Amino acid sequence: MTPRNYKELVQLHDALYERGLRILAFPCNQFGGQEPGNAAFIRTFTGRYGVQFDVFAKIDVNGSKAHPVFRYLTAAQPDIIGKSIKWNFTKFLCDRRGVPVKRYSPPVAPLSLQAKIEELLDEKV
Repeated sequence: MTPRNYKELVQLHDALYERGLRILAFPCNQFGGQEPGNAAFIRTFTGRYGVQFDVFAKIDVNGSKAHPVFRYLTAAQPDIIGKSIKWNFTKFLCDRRGVPVKRYSPPVAPLSLQAKIEELLDEKV
């Protein structure tokens, strides 16, 4: 899922940044140890895909040490199994006020969200 997600997230960023889209990436090593590197390694790795959007420090998204951002997102948009994040590249779409609108599972292609993103970007705050 990594190449497709990064490639399509970069395409969305490039197409919609000027209209106000902000993509926030939070590396997490809670899923099969897929993010073992430090911040410099992660930045180099994502750079290979042309990532120019914000990639934050590695955090936990589940459990007692879950970052407050993910406590907020999962409380606002639980999935059918509950509030926890099941795998990397779970996506949350928020409106311009930061209110979570929808949660998408990792296999959902980022480009498939473009129409909904554009709709939210067109909303008046």
